Amino acid sequence: MDVWNKYEPTAGRERGKPGREIRPQSITIDIHAHVAVPKAGAYVAEHANLAGTGLHQFQSPETAAVNAKQDADLKSRIVDFEPRIKDLDAMGLDMQVILPPPGQCYYTLPADIANKAAQIVNDGIAEYCARQPDRLIPFGTVPLSHGEEAAKELERLAKLGFMGVQILTNIDGKELSDPITAPFWKKAEELGMLVVIHPNGFTHGERLRRFYFNNVIGNPLETTIALHYLIFDGVLERHPKLKILAVHGGGYLGAYYGRIDHVWGARSDAHADLPKPPTEYLKQIYVDTVVFSTGQLKALVETFGPDHVVMGTDYPFDMADYDPISHVASIDAFDSATVGKIVGGNTKRLLGL
Repeated sequence: MDVWNKYEPTAGRERGKPGREIRPQSITIDIHAHVAVPKAGAYVAEHANLAGTGLHQFQSPETAAVNAKQDADLKSRIVDFEPRIKDLDAMGLDMQVILPPPGQCYYTLPADIANKAAQIVNDGIAEYCARQPDRLIPFGTVPLSHGEEAAKELERLAKLGFMGVQILTNIDGKELSDPITAPFWKKAEELGMLVVIHPNGFTHGERLRRFYFNNVIGNPLETTIALHYLIFDGVLERHPKLKILAVHGGGYLGAYYGRIDHVWGARSDAHADLPKPPTEYLKQIYVDTVVFSTGQLKALVETFGPDHVVMGTDYPFDMADYDPISHVASIDAFDSATVGKIVGGNTKRLLGL
């Protein structure tokens, strides 16, 4: 098999002028990008069960080969500084939110190792962003499998100037609404930190091995399931000031949201203890633009509102959008004010920049 992948605009929509040429004069911010911290990877190498993650566990030999190529590519792309700044300029991006890669959210480790690993990741991201703080915004990770420790690390992040944190869509198989996470959600609301929910492959992906389906289908499905549990288990009801960003357009929830309201009203086993219809809690959720098609992006704005859609890339992976401004600006239904909000204004307000 000829093994190849690309780090550039490919299919998904027609291409017009590049974003840097048609960007608004207002600020442009990418809210979804990743930086790895090799020191943390070295620290957990003897402990982390990386093969147990969905993306690694359920893949075909063909996918494994392409992933191996991407892993080699990312050794420099996901850690180097100067090429990233050049890419930001090429895309017309003023600022970028820096998240750890999903693989550096360590949820399968004992508490002491998980705590130390999270601190190494966060200190590494802080150091990286400090090289150009006017353009790079640090987001961290927490040992979410140990709720009290996660809350403590979240508090440390706030003191370091972090504006948010990334968590995965499940905690080694447990849902984000599991009681172990209660201290984390309470602290996140208290601090006003933005919580970014990011998938790392579907946990039951036996049917998704071929054609990279465990990413293509599985990642949005993971996010969809996570959001449903946060709603139906009452996390968003208990914490009305929580701010959540669900990447990749929030998965599939935005495309079929009426079904959850219907079942809430139709069946006792799905009514839970929610005093309001489930879609009321969508007001606490933000989604990014990494959906690749103009039709879906337009639908997200119609569902979540123009104030709750923010621009992202998923840089520097091959499943990233390498011209996000053009994606937003190419939609005729968006006036200049809407474009300005999505490409940066909403994120500026959300993070209090």
